Amino acid sequence: MAIQEWSDRIWIAQLNNEPALSEDLTQLKDRAESAHPEPSLILDLSAVTQLNSTNLSQMLRLRKYAVDHDARLVLAGPSDSVWAVFLTTGLDKVFEFTTDLATGLAGLQIEM
Repeated sequence: MAIQEWSDRIWIAQLNNEPALSEDLTQLKDRAESAHPEPSLILDLSAVTQLNSTNLSQMLRLRKYAVDHDARLVLAGPSDSVWAVFLTTGLDKVFEFTTDLATGLAGLQIEM
């Protein structure tokens, strides 16, 4: 996983499919929790084609991190198959999505 610290308040994580996805999400959460100030996160899902229940659980923990630290978590560029998982589970109403990374980044920059 590549984590790009766009600024001290915005990080971008470019994610890929398993087997790396679970480990990358864990590393991202651990790293974000130790950062000061706590960053808002953009998860670039454009290269992810599958999610499992572990991945969804990890993303929910990242969301809790964001809520607890007055930060934001934005999921950018989900493929149709990944979007279908969020729709099926009802998590499309829980997470914040953007169509692509650039849109997500612009939205966070405006608010910061």
